[in-house]
Amino acid sequence: MVTSTSVAASGGSLHLGNGKATGNMVCYHRHMKTRMDIRTNTSADILDDVTSGTFHDIPEDAPANASADAHGDAPTPEPPRARRRWPRRIAIAFAALAVLTFVGAAAFVVYASDYYRAGDAARAASASATTAPVEQGPNYLAFGDPAASTGIVFYPGAKVEYTAYAPLMRDLAERGHFAVVVEMPFNFAFFDIDAADGIRAAYPQVKYWWVGGHSLGGSMAAQYAANHADDPSLAGLVLLGAYSASDLSASDLEAIVVYGENDRVLDCGKLRENASLLPPNSLMVEIPGGNHAGFGDYGPQEGDGPAAIAPREQQEQTADAVDAVVVEAA
Repeated sequence: MVTSTSVAASGGSLHLGNGKATGNMVCYHRHMKTRMDIRTNTSADILDDVTSGTFHDIPEDAPANASADAHGDAPTPEPPRARRRWPRRIAIAFAALAVLTFVGAAAFVVYASDYYRAGDAARAASASATTAPVEQGPNYLAFGDPAASTGIVFYPGAKVEYTAYAPLMRDLAERGHFAVVVEMPFNFAFFDIDAADGIRAAYPQVKYWWVGGHSLGGSMAAQYAANHADDPSLAGLVLLGAYSASDLSASDLEAIVVYGENDRVLDCGKLRENASLLPPNSLMVEIPGGNHAGFGDYGPQEGDGPAAIAPREQQEQTADAVDAVVVEAA
């Protein structure tokens, strides 16, 4: 029986009291060191730990259950390894992203659902009449003769019901043009900038097309025009209370910009600054007493200036100005 409790290392041997115990431990130490030297070269580190009384985690590649090999005892359980946290962190990050996406989408739907709805005059103008027949398409409302030589595809302003522009479309149809106002997803034209393609394909008998829009719809129509500037059947651009952010200065298109004198929604600084992006000889028309919302029939618009003329007067003046440019370009 070993009576000494001191542990010491000397000359590569382990001494524990009497010679018998020392001899046994020396044999065990040599046996363990031989196996460990072959596999990992970590025996010296383990010996230092035994000497100092400090124990560290055994490296992953160190021989397991050495004491069991030497004495035939039950295997010593391996210390628990540190958990790998990256998969959990990645899962948390994806979950957070999904929640933020859902919240953002829900907030946008709530925001988009609060839009400007067409008024009574627009609903009345949407009815078909002898002077301007109306055709309801899957995502558009068409006014006038589809066999007319000139057609106008119109993009509505942001958060405005597309039928609110029915009075203006009827005015254009009564002046001999085929006028089509397009319904946009969530009432935002940037979700379907190429909507004019479908209208033009549906009425191939129309020889020349103009594309236009109000406010955000006008800017998106300008982008469409820039993307199709080399199309020989695209004749021009109509911007109502809008400016172009696309460069059309080198195109052969015609263009007209109409805005109200009291428009407080339109960025007039941008209107002047971006005028250089329009095609040469573009026409700008200011309607005295008009405002931003007067191009359609959807009531007052937040942030707009007060109109000094009725919306119908503004729409008729707009139709006259557009008609003059279209007819001249034909």
